[in-house]
Amino acid sequence: MAVMFLLLLPLGLLSQNITVYDRQTGEPISNVLIYNQSKTASAVTDKNGTAILDKFNKDTVILFQHPSYHTLKLTAGDLKKLNFKVNLNEKLVDLEEIVVSANSWEVNKKEVPNKIEVIKNRDIVFENPATSADMLDKSGQVFVQKSQLGGGSPIIRGFAANKILFILDGVRMNNAIYRSGNLQNVLQADVNSVKSVEIIFGPGTNLYGSDALGGVLDIHLKSPVQNNTETWKVSGRAMVRSASAAFEKTGHLSLNLANNKWAFLTMITYSDFNDLRMGSHGNDFYLRPDYVEEINGSNSIVKNPNPLIQKYSGYSQLNATQKIRYKFNNHSSLKLNFYYSGTSEVPRYDRLIQKKGGKLKYAQWYYKPQQWMMFSTQYRNHRKTRFSDNYKIILACQYVTEGRNDRKLGNSWLRKRVEKVAIPSLNIDIEKSIGNNRHLYYGLESVYNYVTSTGEKKNIYTGETKPTATRYPDGGTQYFSGGLYLTYKDNFANNVFTFQTGIRASYSYINARFNDTSWYHLPYTSIVLKNGAVTGNMGIVYHPERWKISINLSSGYRAPNLDDVAKVFDSEPGNVVVPNQGLKPEYVYNIDFTVDKSFQDLVHIEATAFYSYLRNAMVRRNFTLNGADSILYDGEMSRVQAIVNAGHAYIYGVSGVFSAQLTHFLALNVSANYIKGFDDEGVALRHVSPFFVNASLLFEHKKLRIELSSVYNGEISYGNLAPSERDKTHLYAPDENGNPYSPAWNTLNLKSSYAFNRNFLVTFGVENILDKRYRPYSSGITAPGINFIGAINVSF
Repeated sequence: MAVMFLLLLPLGLLSQNITVYDRQTGEPISNVLIYNQSKTASAVTDKNGTAILDKFNKDTVILFQHPSYHTLKLTAGDLKKLNFKVNLNEKLVDLEEIVVSANSWEVNKKEVPNKIEVIKNRDIVFENPATSADMLDKSGQVFVQKSQLGGGSPIIRGFAANKILFILDGVRMNNAIYRSGNLQNVLQADVNSVKSVEIIFGPGTNLYGSDALGGVLDIHLKSPVQNNTETWKVSGRAMVRSASAAFEKTGHLSLNLANNKWAFLTMITYSDFNDLRMGSHGNDFYLRPDYVEEINGSNSIVKNPNPLIQKYSGYSQLNATQKIRYKFNNHSSLKLNFYYSGTSEVPRYDRLIQKKGGKLKYAQWYYKPQQWMMFSTQYRNHRKTRFSDNYKIILACQYVTEGRNDRKLGNSWLRKRVEKVAIPSLNIDIEKSIGNNRHLYYGLESVYNYVTSTGEKKNIYTGETKPTATRYPDGGTQYFSGGLYLTYKDNFANNVFTFQTGIRASYSYINARFNDTSWYHLPYTSIVLKNGAVTGNMGIVYHPERWKISINLSSGYRAPNLDDVAKVFDSEPGNVVVPNQGLKPEYVYNIDFTVDKSFQDLVHIEATAFYSYLRNAMVRRNFTLNGADSILYDGEMSRVQAIVNAGHAYIYGVSGVFSAQLTHFLALNVSANYIKGFDDEGVALRHVSPFFVNASLLFEHKKLRIELSSVYNGEISYGNLAPSERDKTHLYAPDENGNPYSPAWNTLNLKSSYAFNRNFLVTFGVENILDKRYRPYSSGITAPGINFIGAINVSF
């Protein structure tokens, strides 16, 4: 018996927990396969990156394997020296397959017929973006427009603003006042709290209803992490970052307190930005030669001592998130979440550089208040029943407050307009296996908006106030949207083919009431619209080892919201947008074709072509109000325009990704996007971005990571500018004929990080090394000049 005991003793020497984490970020890595060379013992790390090595002999060689990381071999002695904490280096060619996809549940990316790109937390930490808009821009997959420093409007496949759906932790963020112009709402997602982002291109999924014409931005913030024992454990992260171009000062703190039942996660970020400095070398048109200043009780135009400084562009922002998770048992849990985002005054820079009669038009133009709050409850259950294998229920309520404040040069009256929106919502998503490799996904969505809009003028010298026209109907607006969806997925032919199809029925209702129609003498006192739609998709994927070939047919729609049908607001100099009670939904019909090929773990090539046909496209056109084509608006005669349904429009394009591991430590990555789009009159569409390319050389060895990258954006000539863009002469440089156009530009950038250990990471970068002066297409603010960025991350 004693001999037998001695023989068996070595088998238990590794019976303890081991933790596997990313060498650069210190984040735990789940789903790491741990096994010995004979494959007689194995384990897999959980979401905390931990596993129990109770089946391994002390003398064996142990391998750590994950699709996204280099395989590592260690002995039991090595593990002991590492204190059973193992770090892995990520592969430089990204072949990760598992994502949270359009079906709302974890599926293999290669089984999804539509194009999906993923931004991981690891990349966010390395790139050091100041905001979520910058995060999307640095991905190389999304074009971002900026009207001001405190903004950023994503453009996907020629669609932007309310034609792209923004989802945060499973909740629809698009609301009744999401406008067709450029939006900055994506900044509500704290980039320093983001776990991952999925960019779903096109209307290729039935999970989402109205607004997902160009695609979906599905952003996931970090979740509370529970401990495996009853013992309470505290962990967290602190980060400070600074950037020179706007002298950004950012601080972030996250704290996680948990045991095996409860988990509390608090995340807070505060950022402050000074006025942005543009580049030294480039077109002088973008300079800021003068600005308006209040001197001795009157407006004066003063000379800017440094025309590279974009006066009145700075702002500050606070984001806070509190999440609580309670685990009932192994198959059910409940999350309670609170979110807050608020800013200081955010100057609308493109308005502040607008001129009239050779002089600056506005003395003031800024957004305030800008506040968003959300409460949500999410219940998940993984117990198998007749109707579900997994289901989740999300109840949420958002509160949005937006304010617009403007005052013209020489005018003592500051116009203040405020919108408030209350948005309760319900989402139910269910997954059910109905046989070998066959799945059903079904559920519902219900969203209600109640909007109030107020307006007043205030004399900045006397304090006197008086009413003024509101931006939206002053009698309040009810807006409801909802839908039911069903998706079927089948893996067949030895799981090398995946077929997916689905259908969604959607309904929307809007009731906007005008109490006072005297401002514009509207011929009605309310606008009531009821719309319904049935959309669907069908796709097939061929995915043998290292291949993915897919084709997907899909349709989508967007119902008119309050901003489309009932807004009165100047859209550009000399034009005013008025309500249109006859507006109808727009529909898109889309086809995607993708070829994706990997050669060993060394080369990855992906190419996608798409074509979208838009029917009843909502576009801005000349209009009449009470038979008049012009009205007196804000003291000047303005051409009447409205959002109307055009006959049709079409958009097509190609995108590609090439990645190659040149050596074990060096990789080349290139992504390119080419898109064109026109309406039924052959006119270029406003939100079609220029050709853009991102290329980088990435070096990573042990604790050090360095990336040298270049970004190129092509020219959009005057002939290819949308008519609405041609009128914005204050935004675009003049060509050789004096006509506005968007010049081509490119930048050179350097990023680096060094992980001293799991708990201490330093990142440093230089953007726009050549200090070029340029302005991205459709943007109202010039891009940063040379920008030194540094950050320190400490985990505990």
